[in-house]
Amino acid sequence: MKKVLIAVTAMALMAGVTAISVNAAEEKDMKGYVTVSTSANTEISPDVVEVSIAVKTSDAKSMQKATLDNKETSDKVYNALKLMIDFTKGDYIKTSDYNATPVYRYTNNRRVFDKYEVSNSIVVKTKNISKVGDMIDKAISLGATDVNNLTFSVSNYDMQCNDLIGIAAKKARTRADIMAKSAGSYILGVKSMNASCSTNTRNVVQYRLMAKNMMADGGVEATAPQMSSTPIQGGVIKIYANLDTSFFVK
Repeated sequence: MKKVLIAVTAMALMAGVTAISVNAAEEKDMKGYVTVSTSANTEISPDVVEVSIAVKTSDAKSMQKATLDNKETSDKVYNALKLMIDFTKGDYIKTSDYNATPVYRYTNNRRVFDKYEVSNSIVVKTKNISKVGDMIDKAISLGATDVNNLTFSVSNYDMQCNDLIGIAAKKARTRADIMAKSAGSYILGVKSMNASCSTNTRNVVQYRLMAKNMMADGGVEATAPQMSSTPIQGGVIKIYANLDTSFFVK
């Protein structure tokens, strides 16, 4: 009987020791964390521009006539712009939207047919920003009617983003070390990281659109002084990197 009691007592003691060991391990593994938000940014000049140029034609009687007129003008614009870009550098030209529809107007609360209208939008993307003004002028002179969505960008955006995230990460570790040290702790490792990049385009875009009838009206083209190409300024693009990081501390 004594042997049994001794065995039970020993087991209980072992269980107590085990419990104490587990609690000590849990206490040893206990750690908090700190979270810091950091950012980095840079300003660079854009090296890519994308512009949408539209050709709109209409006819009061025939959709076919409006379509044929649009095709004729669009082909001229497309072929001319195609010669002004460099496909070997990644430049391209494409049709982004085509629409042919009857247009109505309202008279005395009644919908009345007005005309047939056809619109063809051509998108040009090029790294030759200095030639964009010439491209716009050429397209307008050949009958293009609208210039829209002039957008500047940088070709090495991903590389710039990655570099900025690296800078923000170093800032995060420095700040986390300062916070932990001030609280009598130290950094154990990274708990989580969440990074993102964005841009803020600050560009100055100026362009003149002269309808072809204005250029031909009254011999303006013959008497007006030679005009320079449409001024296009890319300005700068600001790239931001934002990083939220949590570090384990002890």
